[in-house]
Amino acid sequence: MAATPESGSGEWARHWQYAELPELDLLRARYVRHTFPRHSHEGYVFGTISRGVEDVGLPGGTVHAGPGTVVVINPEVPHTARAGVPEGWVYATLYPSSQVINDIAAETTSLRGTVGFTETSVVDPYVARLIGEVHRAAEEGNALAADTVLRVMVTRLLDRCGSVLPTRAPRSAGARDAARARAVLEGRMAAPPTLEALAAELGTRPFALLRAFKKQYGMPPHAWLTDARVRAARRMLDAGTAPAEAAAEVGFTDQPHLNRHFTRIVGVPPGAYQRERARTYKTGPDLPT
Repeated sequence: MAATPESGSGEWARHWQYAELPELDLLRARYVRHTFPRHSHEGYVFGTISRGVEDVGLPGGTVHAGPGTVVVINPEVPHTARAGVPEGWVYATLYPSSQVINDIAAETTSLRGTVGFTETSVVDPYVARLIGEVHRAAEEGNALAADTVLRVMVTRLLDRCGSVLPTRAPRSAGARDAARARAVLEGRMAAPPTLEALAAELGTRPFALLRAFKKQYGMPPHAWLTDARVRAARRMLDAGTAPAEAAAEVGFTDQPHLNRHFTRIVGVPPGAYQRERARTYKTGPDLPT
C-alpha cells in the first residue's frame, strides 16, 4: 500500500519524493485526529485543501483553510496544524527547497536574496489546481509536466505576494544568546544540557535564555530540539540508515520514541517514510479519494 491508513480513524497519508524532482517533497493526506505540534521546515510549504478544514497556527494567528485555500509558509516559520471540523481535512502539499524557489525567483522576478511570501492564506483556485496537477504529474511519472506546472505555480505566487525575507542577524544580547544556545544544541543533539546548565555555559539565566530563544525561534529550546532531531533523522533515513540507528544517533531514547515524534511532525511513521523514498515511481499511488 502506498497509503498508510491509521486503524479506525479514516486517516491516510503518503509523504514521498519524485526521483526526477529531488528538491521537492510531496504529501497527500487525510487527517482527522492527527495534530501537528509546533515545528518548522527548512524549505517552503504550499498546501491546498480539497475537503474539510485545516486550522494552521502561525505567528500571526490561525488560518482556517477550507477548499480552494492555499496555505503558504516560508522557511523556518514555526506553525501547528489540526482539523478545523470534526471530519478533518484532505489536502495536497508541496515542500520545495529554498534553492528551487530562489532559482525560479531569479529567473522570473527582480527579487534578489532569500525570497519569501507576504501572504499565508491565498484564495486562488488556479494555484490550488496547479498544486494538484503537480501531484498528478509526479504520480504518473511525467517529469516535464510536474516541473513545468510547479514553476508556473510558484511564479504566480511570486507575482502576487513575493518579497525578500529580511535577514535575522542577532543584534541584541538575548538574540545572540539564543543563536549560541541553538549551536550548542545542534552540536550536542544526542546529549543536550539542561536549561540551567546551558544558561550557565552561556553566561545568562535560565528564564532569560528561555524568553530569548522563544522570541528568536518561535518555540522553547526543548521543542526546537525535538524538531531538529526529526530533521536529522529524516536526512539519515533518506541516506538509508535504519530507523533504530537513526533514533539513537539523534538522541531519541529508542525507535518508538522516534516513531512518535516523527509521525506527529512529518505526518507519517519513519518506516513508511523510508519505504516511499526507496521506491521507484512509475505509476500513481493507491490512495483513497
